[in-house]
Amino acid sequence: MNEPRPIAAKPWITRTVLAIVLATFFSDVSHEMCTSVLPLYLATIGLGPAALGLIEGVADFLVSISKLAGGYLGHHVVRKRPWASLGYLVTTLSTWGIAFVGSLGAVLTLRSAAWVGRGFRSPLRDYLLADAVEPTHFGRAYGLERAGDMLGAVVGPLIAVLLLWLGIEFRIIILWTIVPGLLAAGAFFFFTQERSTPYVSRPASATESATRRPPFPRLFWWFLIGVFLFGLGDFSRTFLVWLAARALGEDGHLLAGHLSLAALLYMIHNLVSAGAAYPIGHIGDRRSKRGMLIAGYALGVATNILLAVAGGQIVALFAVIVMSGVYIAIEETLEKAVAAELLPRELRSLGFGILACANAVGDMASSLYVGYLLEKDRAALAFAIAAGFGLIGSLWLLILTSARRLR
Repeated sequence: MNEPRPIAAKPWITRTVLAIVLATFFSDVSHEMCTSVLPLYLATIGLGPAALGLIEGVADFLVSISKLAGGYLGHHVVRKRPWASLGYLVTTLSTWGIAFVGSLGAVLTLRSAAWVGRGFRSPLRDYLLADAVEPTHFGRAYGLERAGDMLGAVVGPLIAVLLLWLGIEFRIIILWTIVPGLLAAGAFFFFTQERSTPYVSRPASATESATRRPPFPRLFWWFLIGVFLFGLGDFSRTFLVWLAARALGEDGHLLAGHLSLAALLYMIHNLVSAGAAYPIGHIGDRRSKRGMLIAGYALGVATNILLAVAGGQIVALFAVIVMSGVYIAIEETLEKAVAAELLPRELRSLGFGILACANAVGDMASSLYVGYLLEKDRAALAFAIAAGFGLIGSLWLLILTSARRLR
């Protein structure tokens, strides 16, 4: 008598997962091409770290609102793919538009619009990714998506560095960001798919559906507090380019044809993060996601302490770049994976929006005070404050986990 053949495991890298990873990759190629030269480009028009902090801080503030708006919209519409695709397109066109302007107000407006597009699409994309895999693969799915993101953040600066080496000026490099940006929007719109499974098992009116949605789990709100506290010390990584440029003696008058080592170091940061993201997600699926996240937060604290103590030394900056790449991979992969586990499917779109909003508000505040203090030549104080906030956030999650409130 023949024994029944075992059922093969369902492949988790589907067309939708692959399309999301490709869209994330190409979008970050576009975005990071601009980011890697933006501090140097701003210096050529007479703007320093305070202006960079203002631009990044305001952009983070607007992106926090847009992430919440994207999550709210996703909570009320059935089809999320077209709206997420629109976000990719807005980001592409706004980043490209920076090449045509040369004032603080114009750069601020376009950079903010680009981040609004990024923010708006984020919870919609994260919802579709969680919907495309089983809960047993949340860590791997978000790790693969983050790997695509960071790999794009390697290729983008590398392209920028090569173009600088060929003698291409900053403005033209920003102009070319439209090519990978359009590839990202196209990959997402034409190749992702959505599940048609309704939230409830029987037909219901819109009012009934809304009232039948469960409330957000209390554990999610406790978790969110820790994420926000850590985010208050999680300033924009763009400052690493500025710090490296200063340590290497590069400035905004860097002539086209010279290799920007600062941009190259930033590329190394993203390469480290790209390499770490998927293994971290895989380990998180097999072990404790929350324990690994706390360890990542602790590494972030150590990174900021090192910046406060020796941030002006190129050797220390290289260590910071490696440490930052690892902890960013842990943070961005496992925060989403933990949230996906805590939230029921019908609340994930809005929940991801709230999570991203909390992160963005923290990033905004930290970018503003770090930029201001760097302008005042108070780098040690800036990074000590960031380390303090990160430590509080780490301890919050550690206490919650030890108390077994996060299960």
